[in-house]
Amino acid sequence: MGTKEAFKQKVEAEVELALAKLAELKAQAKNSAADAHIKYALHIEELEQKVAATKVKLQELGEASEESWDRLKDGVENAWKALSLSVRDAVAKFKH
Repeated sequence: MGTKEAFKQKVEAEVELALAKLAELKAQAKNSAADAHIKYALHIEELEQKVAATKVKLQELGEASEESWDRLKDGVENAWKALSLSVRDAVAKFKH
């Protein structure tokens, strides 16, 4: 397996973990009071947008040639970092 494919699989696995956490947050939102539900909904929407952006970057990476994928790697990493930070922030806020 090449470096590109290994990197892509790593980020895909991390996105799957983020999706699992997002599903958990959605379940918590359903069980919350109206005010908290609005707060959950805003964070969930933000997370869904970041998941979508990360998936787009992963698709671009998957379609890139071995020679050009390195240029796309930074974009994928940036999208993943933004998603990861948002997931951590949302989880921390919802624990309170």
